[in-house]
Amino acid sequence: MKRVNGRIMTVFFFALAVLFLAAVTAAGWVFSEEALVTDFSRKNLGPGLQYLFGTDWLGRDMFIRTLTGLSMSIRIGILAAGVSSVLALLLGTMAATMGKTVDAVITWVIDLVMGIPHILLLILISYALGKGLKGVVVGVALTHWTSLARVIRGEVMQLKEALYIRTARKLGVGGFEIAWKHMFPHLFPQFLVGLILTFPHAILHEASITFLGFGLSPEQPAVGIILSESMKYLAMGRWWLALFPGLFLVFTVVLFDVAGENLRRLMDPGSVHI
Repeated sequence: MKRVNGRIMTVFFFALAVLFLAAVTAAGWVFSEEALVTDFSRKNLGPGLQYLFGTDWLGRDMFIRTLTGLSMSIRIGILAAGVSSVLALLLGTMAATMGKTVDAVITWVIDLVMGIPHILLLILISYALGKGLKGVVVGVALTHWTSLARVIRGEVMQLKEALYIRTARKLGVGGFEIAWKHMFPHLFPQFLVGLILTFPHAILHEASITFLGFGLSPEQPAVGIILSESMKYLAMGRWWLALFPGLFLVFTVVLFDVAGENLRRLMDPGSVHI
């Protein structure tokens, strides 16, 4: 039996992860209204063929609520991770190219942000902005850019000393043109992988602060809200209210991590056996 090409398997797992995440996002968007429907004739039903994840104390379908909550978390994660990664790209590049003073200031800010526990800083930012969607997105974006910014700063520092960059500078090519045409193509793989690997952190932290009451509002079917509401019913034996949403949240986070790792391997041919 011939050994399956490593790159083909990597592409397959990456596509599978992306397809599942896209399907969950789309399904949650489609069923967003149905997730709010209450029916007291079917309340507190356990998992079964008709209701895969059971129903809650208001008769809401927990499978649909879980899909809707995960869809919202994925969309928030994509938005927050996108803003965070762009911020990391800009600040990392500025630190490496705009002199020692700018580098010292940005490095100090990176150390400051990394020195404060993410969840604490995220709660403070979200609370200061009135919680809700805006507070969560801004909070996640402002607390998850530091690691990627350090990576990009290091890459730019190395690229500055490359022969073709020094030659272009001596030929009078402008700084912006050098950054866009010569540096960004080299930075893009790190940027893209960092962007995807930021998603799981963004999703988990969004769910965490929402669970603690500092994130999304209670009327939204977010996973953090679902888990928070289910806590008071666990003692009554309604274990399915927390088990399935929690497992799906973990599974979604793992899939994002798998997608990011496989993308990193695809962009680094030396890490994939061909």
